[in-house]
This record gives sequence, structure tokens and C-alpha cells, in this order.
Amino acid sequence: MGTAHTACGETELTDRRDESWVALEAGSDPAELSCQLRLAHEQFTSAGRVVRPVRPLVAASWQRSARARVSPEGAACVELDEEDVLAYRDGHPLARAMAVIRELTGAYASDGEHLAAVCDAQGRLLWVEGHPRIRGEAGRMNFVPGARWAESAVGTNAPGTALAEDRPVQVFTAEHFRRPVQRWTCAAAPVHDPRTGRLLGAVDLTGGDGLAHPHSLGFVQAVAKAVECELALLAPPPVGEAVYLSALGRDEALLVADGRKLRLSRRHSEILVLLARHPEGLSGDELLVALYEDEAVSPVTLRAELCRLRRLLGPELLASRPYRLTAPVEADFDTVARRLGSGAVAAAMTYYNGPLLPGSQAPAVVRLRRRLAGQVRAALLARADPGLLADWAYSPWGEDDLPVWQALAAALPSCQQAAIQARLRQLSAEQGLATGLQPSHP
Repeated sequence: MGTAHTACGETELTDRRDESWVALEAGSDPAELSCQLRLAHEQFTSAGRVVRPVRPLVAASWQRSARARVSPEGAACVELDEEDVLAYRDGHPLARAMAVIRELTGAYASDGEHLAAVCDAQGRLLWVEGHPRIRGEAGRMNFVPGARWAESAVGTNAPGTALAEDRPVQVFTAEHFRRPVQRWTCAAAPVHDPRTGRLLGAVDLTGGDGLAHPHSLGFVQAVAKAVECELALLAPPPVGEAVYLSALGRDEALLVADGRKLRLSRRHSEILVLLARHPEGLSGDELLVALYEDEAVSPVTLRAELCRLRRLLGPELLASRPYRLTAPVEADFDTVARRLGSGAVAAAMTYYNGPLLPGSQAPAVVRLRRRLAGQVRAALLARADPGLLADWAYSPWGEDDLPVWQALAAALPSCQQAAIQARLRQLSAEQGLATGLQPSHP
């Protein structure tokens, strides 16, 4: 099941069966379901077995949480103090849409005794607003600005899982991976840059069982769409006929051109990445060497791919002799490289959504992927900022990066060391440091 994002952030489901995204089916008894889920959660955390009535969405999230070694106990880590949160969120793209978010969610949250929260793309809470008593109760589990609620850090929860799945979700009571969170119900929807499709963060509603109603999922999705429309209205007009290419953290790149959003095939993604990197163009022979490990691949194979790509993009965008894009391309991987080059490491990390086309084996793409990841990683280690290091360490691509975890431990105060030290011991054992083996790095 996937999504496609259209103008003003409208989301079109490629599969219309939304049942697994709604936490509580019509006619279900919330108390009975919650009890069943607690038993199922116990089965999973003790024996690794998923049993009914756990939804496929939640089962997949629990499994990711277990692979990320999230403990079923504990609280979220508060990475930014009040002063740092204020500075960070004032410069975040979603700050421009907070008036819309407050207008839509304010009465809903206060009257219903809920909280409205906004997080960044790494799951770090930026704003948490709503009923004062509920805010106080949520604060006891560190559901506060500056705390990281990414799925890889605290397990299954609506904002973190919405980011991981990149679509709206509800999480009901014991569907949460951590037991201290299981008295809560939440619904969240991701927010994307309406121009480039880049994931910016998520909007969340957190409260009691009443949020398990399907209407809350539709409501939070509508809020996310309104935010994307507001960002589209506030965005500066595009320069010329710019094309936007997003290829970080995804095997199928997203191309935005002439008001269209196109999800490309894997091979077309590789071709577009290489052409974006070479605005002067590439010959057929150069593309053949860059794309294929097998030297026996015929040029006819490549020409067929390029013909299909030209039909998709239009001849006015893809020219030949040499093969090149006829409009300026704003690619997320180039943006990261530029930010790093100017020393703006935090800004670079907001654009770095993962390795470049992670599943690609095209030789030139592999080189680009390794070079960019190495540059980002080196900048993080040199900066030694705990928030930035945590962004990498808690990501799927950084979860086994021992030097980054060591740097994170060195950058954090002693009161936040317990979970980090446990992870370091685990990584050291797994990577064979006791036997003198050297760890591998991405």
C-alpha cells in the first residue's frame, strides 16, 4: 500500500483499503480490545510472536522497534533544552504553518482534552500544545518539545510510525511499543514540502480512547493537507522551469516537474540521479559504464530505458546527444552537499533522509552514495553536536555505526548515558571488538 502526493499535499492511496490504518473498528469495545492488545504485546516482547488482534501495520512497527533494540520500558530522551528548541523550531519550515495548525486543532485539543503536537522529520517534538492537565500528564513520559519520538528511539507511536510509514496512522493504547505510553491513543499524519515532496515532519493528536475514532485519523490528515497548502502559498515562486528530484532514503526517486509528481522506476531513478549530477550531459557509452556492473549489457538495453524515460518525462525535458536534462535540477543530494560545503551541518541533516538510492548497485550511484554518506558522517563527528549525532545513530543507516554512538556518548551528560552505554556494549560485542576485529562503517 502506498501513496502519491498531489498539489497542495493531497494524498491519493494506491490501495483504497484503509482498514489497517484505523485503530478501532466500528462496534468494537475499546476496553476489551485494549486488554487483548496488552496480552498480545506481552506475547511479542517475551516470545517474539505476533498474535491477533494485532494489525499488520502495528506488527511491522513492533518488529522494526525490536530490530532497533527499543526497550518496552523507559521514556523518550529529551535532546534539546528549552532554549535550543526555540532556536531550532523558529527556523524550521513548519514554523510558517503553525498559525494554521493552531487554528484547526486548538479548540479540538482543548475541548476534547487532547494534545496537538508537531515533530520534525527525525521525530523530534517541536510543539506540544493543548489541555494543560493533559500536557502535565504527557510530560511525565517526556512527550515534550525537544524529545525524540522517532519509532527507532521509542518504538511504535503515531508520529514516529507515521514518519516511518510516510502516511497517516492511528495507534491505540497497547499498540504502543513502550508500556508507559499504553494508556494513550494518538493519530498522526506526515507533512511534505509541497514543492519537492521532501518529508518535513508530522502533525499529531494525542489523548484518550476517544481518538481511536476514524474521524480523528481523517481530521489529522486534513490538518496535514492544510499545512501543505499553506506552505505552497507561502513558498517563493519557482525560478524558471526548475525540476526537483528527491532520491535520498528511497529506491524509487520522486521527480517534480511542470506541476507533476512522478515516482520513477529504480533504473529511471539511477539515470535521473546521474543526469542531475552531470548537467552538461552524458553520452550513451558513459551512461552504460555508470549504470551497469555487467559489461556484457548491450547499448540497446540502455536505449530502450531512455526511450521509456523520454516518453514519461517528455522530449522537452530529456534531450539526447548527449543525454541531458534541459531544465535546472534541484536535487536533495546536491542540497546536502552544498550545505556541508558551507559548514551548515544542521541544515544538511534536515535534507539527508537516508543513503542515496540505497538499493542501487549502479557503480556510479554506489560511489556517489558512499561519498555523500561519508561526508555527512565526517561532519557530524567533527561537530560533535548530540542532537545531530542522535539523528544519525537512531536512523536505520546509523544504528550500527559504533564511532557515532561513541561520539554521542561523549557528547551527552551522564544522566542520559544508560541507554547509550548499553547500546555501545551490544555493538562492541556484535562487531567483534573483543577479538580485535575492526568495525565496518557505512
